[in-house]
Amino acid sequence: MSDPREFATGLNSDARKSPVRVAFITRRTSAQVKAYDEPKMQSSPEVLFRAAIAVEVLAAILIMISLFFNAPLEGLADPTHTPNPAKAPWYFLGLQELLHYFPPVVAGVLVPTLVVLALIVIPYFNINIEAAGLFTKDRQKRLKIFWVVSAAFCIFLLAFDVIVALIPTLIAVALMAMAASTSPDSVSALRRSLAAKPLSFWIMSWFLFELVVLTTVGTLFRGPGWSWVWPWSGGGMQ
Repeated sequence: MSDPREFATGLNSDARKSPVRVAFITRRTSAQVKAYDEPKMQSSPEVLFRAAIAVEVLAAILIMISLFFNAPLEGLADPTHTPNPAKAPWYFLGLQELLHYFPPVVAGVLVPTLVVLALIVIPYFNINIEAAGLFTKDRQKRLKIFWVVSAAFCIFLLAFDVIVALIPTLIAVALMAMAASTSPDSVSALRRSLAAKPLSFWIMSWFLFELVVLTTVGTLFRGPGWSWVWPWSGGGMQ
C-alpha cells in the first residue's frame, strides 16, 4: 500500500499546515514549532493577586523582625563632628574599600562600568551562544588567553597592594583551572558542573565573590582612619 502523504523540503515551522516535511535547521536557527493552544494565565487578577500576597507576607516578616531587632542607626548627624571612620551604607562598602587602594575614577567608575559592560556583552559572543563550557572548544587557545589575563590581573592587584581582592581572584582562577583540566567523563559531579560553565558564569561569580569579600572587610575589619582592625576588638563595627 502506497503512502498518500507527500514529503517536501522547505523552511517552515508550522506543523499544522505542513504535518509531513523535511526541515533544514540552520546553525543560528533554533528548532521550534509554533503552537496556538499553549496554556495561558491572565495577569489580572491571578498574577497580581499572587504578587500582592507575596508583598504582604514580606511586609509581615519585616515587621516581626523589627519587633525583636533594632535598626543599627547612630545618633543625629552633627555637621561639626565627622565620625571616624565615616562608612558608607553596606551596599557601597565594597566600592569604598576599593577607594582605599585605587584613585576614585578607577574604583568608582572604571571598575564597575567594565564589569557591567562585560556581563552585558559577553553572552552575545559565539563562545556563549551554544551554552557550552568555557574550555570545551579551542581548549589550548583559550587556556593561553586565560593564563595571560589571570597573570596580568594578579600583577595589577599586587602592584596596588590589593590583597583583599587578590585572594578571591586566586580562588576563582584555581576553580577555572580545575574546570579546564576536568574531563567531561569525570566521576566528580562538581568538576563536571564547573567544566560546563560558560565565561559569563565565571565573570559573574568572580564579581559576586569580590563584592562579598570587599563588603565584609569594609564592614568588620576597618576602624578609625580606615585602618585594619579585628572584629572582636570592637573597632570594625563603628
